[in-house]
Amino acid sequence: MKNFLELIKGCLTDVREIMPWDLEERLRENPDLLIVDVREPSEYDVMHIEGSLSVPRGILESACEWEYEETVPDLVRARDRELVVVCRSGYRSVLAAHSMQVLGYSNVVSLQTGLRGWKDFEQPLVDQAGAAVDLDDADLYFTPRIRYDQVRPRD
Repeated sequence: MKNFLELIKGCLTDVREIMPWDLEERLRENPDLLIVDVREPSEYDVMHIEGSLSVPRGILESACEWEYEETVPDLVRARDRELVVVCRSGYRSVLAAHSMQVLGYSNVVSLQTGLRGWKDFEQPLVDQAGAAVDLDDADLYFTPRIRYDQVRPRD
């Protein structure tokens, strides 16, 4: 049985990753680039890259296809666009990019280090109202909060 990180590693044989500084450059060079944020809606509302498209990981596959309640037309039409998939730390985005490749997306990559790395590179984030997020405040959001019951029991 594989664990979560082994699953991610297996997808990386097919998925290409870029770093935050590469994304900054790609945004300058390609105004048609589409950033797909696969975090949950509540995460997206707190902060996201301005102009990114919110498509939660849980509905991604049906959002990529016509004739589903979850269909996101801009995403369905983007099969040949340059796409960068983002999440909090760069793990869910690898899984999402892999699924999108299987579904026929030809130019999709994952943002390595996710929005945490984007913030560490001191790039702007906005909240649901479009207001700039203070990057010092963002540090609190990106601090892991593992509860006691989420820690592996000791034998």
